[in-house]
Amino acid sequence: MTKSRSSIAISLMVSVSLIALTACDEPKVDASVFKDVEQCKNDPMMRSGQCEASFKEARGQHASVAPKYATKADCQADFGDEKCETAPYQTSSGGSVFMPMMMGYMMGSMLGGRSSMMSQPLYRSSKNPSAFRTADNRNVGSTTGRTSVAKSATSRPSFKKSTMSRGGFGSSGGRFGSAAT
Repeated sequence: MTKSRSSIAISLMVSVSLIALTACDEPKVDASVFKDVEQCKNDPMMRSGQCEASFKEARGQHASVAPKYATKADCQADFGDEKCETAPYQTSSGGSVFMPMMMGYMMGSMLGGRSSMMSQPLYRSSKNPSAFRTADNRNVGSTTGRTSVAKSATSRPSFKKSTMSRGGFGSSGGRFGSAAT
């Protein structure tokens, strides 16, 4: 009797595990990912004006949504050497703030002439330099052009109002003001 209970218990655990794994698969949505405007314009399915407008929208968000760091070394630890720039903000004590350079942008699907999401800047971490990531550290993958991404990656990136410590996305440190440098 004990052996059959064990078999049933194991079968139930395997079934529950498979259901849980299936439930974790996030729905995908169509998007377009490009390194720059020229790559977008060279895609025969894209319109030049839409490429430029989407890049401009993403570039306009970049300074507001990019992860911020109190030191260039902390930024470079997460994004790599020569991959960080000075943000147009200062700390409350007047120090510089650093952020990763924008390495690409993502725009909504152009299928059927619709744009299902706003454009947003993309970054590449030093831990996985081939993959694009959103400002909120959501993996978009390494495919450029038309692709499918997790629906959560298309949500509007959050405004970053504090600097991060080395070790990356998610941890935070001191706040900064909005004084332009």
